[in-house]
Parts: sequence; C-alpha cells; structure tokens
Amino acid sequence: MLSKRHTEIMRILADEGTVTISGLASRLGVSLETVRRDVRPLTDNGSVLKIHGAVGLAGQVGEAPFQRRMRENADAKRLIARAMAQMIHDGDSVMLDTGTTTSFVARELLGHRRLTVVTNSSDIARTLATVNGNKVYMAGGELRSDSGAAFGVSAIEFIAKFSVTHAIISAGAIDAGLGVMDFDLEEAEFARMMLSRGAHSYVVTDHTKFGRRGLVQVAGFEAIGNLVTDEPVSDEIAATLEGGGTRLIIGDRAAVPESEAPGE
Repeated sequence: MLSKRHTEIMRILADEGTVTISGLASRLGVSLETVRRDVRPLTDNGSVLKIHGAVGLAGQVGEAPFQRRMRENADAKRLIARAMAQMIHDGDSVMLDTGTTTSFVARELLGHRRLTVVTNSSDIARTLATVNGNKVYMAGGELRSDSGAAFGVSAIEFIAKFSVTHAIISAGAIDAGLGVMDFDLEEAEFARMMLSRGAHSYVVTDHTKFGRRGLVQVAGFEAIGNLVTDEPVSDEIAATLEGGGTRLIIGDRAAVPESEAPGE
C-alpha cells in the first residue's frame, strides 16, 4: 500500500520529471535511506525508473530533462524573460548561467545587438552566438548530459576572469531565511561566482520556486541586487527582500500572449 509520502514523490516527479535521490530527501525532509526505501515499491511496480542516482517517471525518462523543463511554466518564464530583457541594452555585457528561465532570457535577447555574453550553457551560447554582432564566451568544464552545460573548477575559474554589466542566474529554490538555493553543489558554486561578477546582479525565477528549500545555499538576499519573477511574493519574502536591499521586479503579464508556444 502506498503512503502519503509515495504520493508526494509521484507529485514531485510529475512536476519536475527526473529528480535526484538527494533532492527528494531534501524536499521531503527525510534521510537518503528513507527515500531509497520509499522509492523501492514505486520502481518494483514500474511507476518509477532509477537513473544514475536519480529517479524519473516511467514513460518520461527518454526525453531530455532540459527540454521537458522548457515546457513547464513556459508562460511565466517568458514573462520573466521579457522583463529581464527590457533592462539590457545594445552593447551590454551579460552573464547567464544554465537554466530554463535563463534560456528564455537568451531568446528574448535575440532582438538586441552587439552583446557580449558569458555563459556555461551550450543552449544559450547557440542561441546568441553569430547573430546581431554578438560576442559569446562559453566556459569549459565537465559537460552535463541533461542540460548541455559546463561545470567544475575550470568553468568557475573561466568566468572569474570577466566583469560584466549584468549577471543573471536562475534558482532551484527561494527560502525566506536562506535566500537563493539549489539542489546541486557545483551549480550553486558556479551561480555564486557569477553573482559576484556583475555590476548589477539578478535572480530570475518563477513563483513555483518560492517557499522551497534547496540542498545548497547560493546566496542570501543581501548579495542579490534584483529578483525578477512572475507573481507577487508572500509578505515574509517581501520583507526579507526589502531588508536585504533587493529590488523585486514582477513582469507585466499583459505583455505575454498566453497562446505563444515555448521557445525550443
């Protein structure tokens, strides 16, 4: 018989596709061994498949997780991306980390010219390179198969060489007490370095990330100049942002027709 926690695991997988065992443990507030024990009957009955320290819903595992996430909350991400793109001008220098929301930002920047772009995302590099007189620098390192992004010491050392006008990161979770969080140590370390390299720093994230607690802290709100999202935040988050000196920017929903398909 499946428990309430089994139901929650299935709900998380339905929302996010493939999730690491450690990510599930953090989300559920239980130990790794408890998650492994909970997952066992789900894999036994064929509902869930195990993949390299992670689990995913059967029937969805074959699709690249990044492409699946590009379709999730696509209207919200496009709304955020357009608000972010309006703050960037032709000729600016921009850093973007890997993430579906930052990939939407890259697509909104296709109307800009002569940008200098620094990124660890092959998707963002492909989107903005060789168009409109842009110059694109891509960090090297271990290439992740799911996102096509580079991580590791060499990637961090590469971006540390640059100082840009706008440093833009995505977020795995937003916690009122701990600020911006992620579920992967290397991604969190890379994003933390990126925030420090911009004259103006931004976190772009949709409303579903608020109230979550990730595994690793990226930065407290005091280290973030601007947070760009799609819906008003809770009073607790708003007060914490104000206390940290972080400007909250909410995209104009009327600017994004809901019939638009997500960028590929």
